[in-house]
Amino acid sequence: MRPSDIVHLHSISAPRLSPDGTRAVFSVIRPDLEEDAYTGALWSVPTDGSEPPRQLTRGTRDDAPVWSPDGGWIAFLRPDDAEKAQLHVLPADGGEPWKVTDHPLGVAGVRWSPDSTRIAYTARVPEPGRYAGVEPAKEPPRRITGLKYREDGLGFTGDRRPQVFVTAPIDPSGEPGDPVQVTDADADHGAPAWSPDGTLLAFAAARHATRDTDLVEDVWVCAPEAGAEPRRVTAGDLCAEAPRFSADGATVYFLADELGPDLNDFVGRTTGVWSAPADGSAAPTRLTPEEGPRVTGEVQVTPEGLVTRIENRGAVHLVRVPFDGGEPTTLVGGPVETRSFDHRGGVTVAVVADGAGSGELVRVTEDGEQDLTSFAEGLDPRPMTELTARTADGYPVHGWVTLPEGEGPHPVVLMIHGGPFAQYGWQLFDETQVYVEAGYAVVMCNPRGSSGYGHEHGRAIIGSVGAVTATDVLAFLDEALRDERLDSARVGVMGGSHGGFMTTWIAANHGDRFRAAITERAVNMIDSFQGSSDIGSFFPGPLYGPPETWAKESPLTYADRIDVPVLIIHSEEDWRCPVEQAQRLFVSLRSRGHEAEMLLFPGEGHELSRTGLPSHRVARFEAVLDWWSRHL
Repeated sequence: MRPSDIVHLHSISAPRLSPDGTRAVFSVIRPDLEEDAYTGALWSVPTDGSEPPRQLTRGTRDDAPVWSPDGGWIAFLRPDDAEKAQLHVLPADGGEPWKVTDHPLGVAGVRWSPDSTRIAYTARVPEPGRYAGVEPAKEPPRRITGLKYREDGLGFTGDRRPQVFVTAPIDPSGEPGDPVQVTDADADHGAPAWSPDGTLLAFAAARHATRDTDLVEDVWVCAPEAGAEPRRVTAGDLCAEAPRFSADGATVYFLADELGPDLNDFVGRTTGVWSAPADGSAAPTRLTPEEGPRVTGEVQVTPEGLVTRIENRGAVHLVRVPFDGGEPTTLVGGPVETRSFDHRGGVTVAVVADGAGSGELVRVTEDGEQDLTSFAEGLDPRPMTELTARTADGYPVHGWVTLPEGEGPHPVVLMIHGGPFAQYGWQLFDETQVYVEAGYAVVMCNPRGSSGYGHEHGRAIIGSVGAVTATDVLAFLDEALRDERLDSARVGVMGGSHGGFMTTWIAANHGDRFRAAITERAVNMIDSFQGSSDIGSFFPGPLYGPPETWAKESPLTYADRIDVPVLIIHSEEDWRCPVEQAQRLFVSLRSRGHEAEMLLFPGEGHELSRTGLPSHRVARFEAVLDWWSRHL
């Protein structure tokens, strides 16, 4: 894979089944270098595999389809002239879609009512005079009174809260009626879910008085009408999301994290499946163990149990959890990453990726998975080799090595993931394949602090992030270098976000191991991160320890020890790890005449390498390859 080959990477949206389960609808999105954008359309495929997929729409970026319960309609999102996603509806048996909404900032979280007459969704409601018809630089000043006032990739949030709306009855023959705004609190409201009888909506939101200083999000229910008074279902001590009603409407199932006594302790917490009475009459019950794998994505209610996804040692498996909790049944297992799924009419489909492709739609059966799509093209990825190393005290560190063609010895790139509570895994990772194609062996692992290995593994770095993580990644590197096809004299280290933090830390404290480093979108100094990051008000303490330890735990403190060449990559509009984190490191290195370069991307945020402009993603790859070519 070369940098420009990102055009061959496709992304399949969460599939949605017809009520009888016989057909699936989904979107396929690809980077387009000619348009310098992401383009896509809706597709449909029979779930018995009797026909290949067929394209349903011809929009520039149609996405997020949802089939109506009566099978007659498909709702989806399509950008308007201002590039804001608006709700459209398409006849399921063919025809032209029509536009239903016209919100100035677009919509998200689409859900059909059980009788297929209305659609609930969320839309950000801007303050008068903002975000429409006024040049951003000429808007009035913002009066900010809370700590959580902006979000990376979005911008300021307090003046455009997402609220829950419900459409007027769907009528393709007439003008769309005005939607009903259901919520109006000064809080972010999550995607709604309908009760089976259509009398209630459930959603997650932080509507409590102390929401600015804790991480609590509750599940709420209310009638789908203007002025409805929401009723809290959870107890004000969880970070909850993605609620779904039981088949009888008496119970709400959802995903949630526990937060500790101060309601701010998020580090290494394994998200679980929970249940609570819809009337709020009893405390929520956790159905999956805290010490077990982290649940991710969403939970769906099926007649046989609750279907969801769990992280497991670099894999993401599809599982079914009993309604009363207990041992889950694995539906899709092995060295794969299940990215989304749906269940209707006794049929389960899922988007599943592995090291050979970026994800295809499959039907899940008792005998395994039946392929329904084959959108992969133009790539022949190198295989990943699984490896487990041990630290000096015997702690196991799990990861992978990917080798280029030829006998070697090959120069080596040690990659460190972000998070830290995230995981490398079984997928076609563009970073790995581009570097391997250029002749580098890629080494990557899931050290302590990563997700997918249980509660204690995730929390083991608290208060000593740099030292503990470095112990693990260097032990894994040593094990990988025992292979003579890897050249131990030509090794570079790189990473983004937390991986950038670790790259700067390792370059300062273990630089004799490496020829050069690339630190990207990094946290370099914790004290200024606290005051400038969109998550700075709550993130540092639970992870790095009390403020008096932050200087000791910050990579920038040791920058004077760095003696390897350093490339610093950052985005000008990164509000997760603001650009001052890069600037401080760059100035520290260059002020003493050290070899350092800084590559800044305009208009991009923290997610540049994953969702930035296709041209910027290619330029980033080319800069990385140029740096390694010069130094490895």
